[in-house]
Amino acid sequence: MNSLIGMMSAIHGYRETERAKWNEENTKIINKVRVKAFPPGKPQLKFVHVLDLAAEGKIKPHVDSIRFCGDIIAGLSLLSDSVMRLTMVNHEEECKHDFFLPRRSLYIMSGIARQKYNHEVLGPEESIFEGKPVPRARRISIICRCEAESECD
Repeated sequence: MNSLIGMMSAIHGYRETERAKWNEENTKIINKVRVKAFPPGKPQLKFVHVLDLAAEGKIKPHVDSIRFCGDIIAGLSLLSDSVMRLTMVNHEEECKHDFFLPRRSLYIMSGIARQKYNHEVLGPEESIFEGKPVPRARRISIICRCEAESECD
């Protein structure tokens, strides 16, 4: 599978690809995500990012570059429950928030969460939410993104 430039050091135990064409049933689901996550008229990337994270895999803390995709991302978490952690850049220890992402859930990140916070998906040994372990298995994320803003806008 293809890798996106710059993400290889942030993600461990994964495969990924991008797809523009889906079967009819999947297209309906992706269109529902797009309607829910993006304001009308917001230009979106044609390709949908598919991230296949192994049971032992994890996504280390990082801030996505909005030069390559815009201010909003929407992800479907499939196959496994997981924990996403957001930490404020340069204040990681004092400003940390964990979010439980049940399998088959949709998360949407925009604004300050995209620009000022690192995000990560915790590995199996760290996956604890509200004091309870969150068993991890293989996780697939289907991620829709809006286009990057033009410097002329």
